[in-house]
Amino acid sequence: MAISAAETEQLREAVRDLLADRCTEADVRRVMATESGYDPELWKQLAELGLPGLLISTEYGGVRLGAEELEAVSEEIGAALLPSPFLSSSVLTATLIDAAGSEEDKRRLLPGLADGSSIGTVAISSTWTPESIAVQANGTLTGTASYVTWGQLADIILVVARTSDDIGVFEVSPDASGFTRTAAEVFDPTVRLSQFTFADTPARRVGTAGWEAVRKALDTTIIALAGEQAGGARKIFETTVEYLKTRVQFGRAIGSFQAMKHLAADRLLDVESATSAARHAASEGSPGAIALAGFACAEAYETVALSAIQMHGGIGFTWEHPAHLYLRRARSGAQLFGSSRLHRERYLVSKGA
Repeated sequence: MAISAAETEQLREAVRDLLADRCTEADVRRVMATESGYDPELWKQLAELGLPGLLISTEYGGVRLGAEELEAVSEEIGAALLPSPFLSSSVLTATLIDAAGSEEDKRRLLPGLADGSSIGTVAISSTWTPESIAVQANGTLTGTASYVTWGQLADIILVVARTSDDIGVFEVSPDASGFTRTAAEVFDPTVRLSQFTFADTPARRVGTAGWEAVRKALDTTIIALAGEQAGGARKIFETTVEYLKTRVQFGRAIGSFQAMKHLAADRLLDVESATSAARHAASEGSPGAIALAGFACAEAYETVALSAIQMHGGIGFTWEHPAHLYLRRARSGAQLFGSSRLHRERYLVSKGA
């Protein structure tokens, strides 16, 4: 479904207003201390806005918007530090089923993801390789997958595994024999991770597609992640600038000191560059643009968050200050679906290097 720029802005504002009301810093701290790590009531409200079904076709209960709308929504999610399985379930899992699944797979799995009643995840290496999991001759899975996003919540579990001659996407039942999932200790409590272990675990292949479908799903996920990073960078930058305007030292607002002005100007360039890269990746959709956003947004977000702590002075070093939450989100996102080095290599390959 194509919508106008004005309608995209209305969608962005609706998400922003909801998160401003239900995902304040206090809410984030409360939710990230819970066992599940997300707010089911807020998830329902996001579902009422259509977010879990944003990329899913209308015939499966979604609204089928595009990458530009996804990026716009993701900026708001990143700005609010929303702890939720949106990226894992509504983007990666939904896109992979759409790209790899048969018609029967889509009719069975996508409606639950679209209305938010099901939560999905995909076990795949952060190096974009499925080497850690293999399909045995009898069709079962054996191996281990680390850093599976929101793995403890998922009731739709997809696994990217190596077959005898290709790469396939498989579905594993949450209660399948030989399947264990263990919650990982995380650096960023707003993004939950798990380790999945498969020991002769029965699995069902989803469709017949291989790596091309997986790459498509990962590319879409990188666009969303880049949007989150751009939104998070902008939010902590704006918070910092506001602090520079109001914090007085030696009789002057500290933002009036030249060193602070220069630092803030450099970080503004980072924020604007990241935003441009994320939006360009969404509109262009080419491998090069997506790879560029993959490393540019991750690096900009971490730089801006680190500078925010520095510019806040002593208070920025305390856990009570939100700058730490943004820095942790920046650092976890920088590794979540490929490091900057991986995306730089993909970018160079896209340019024929």
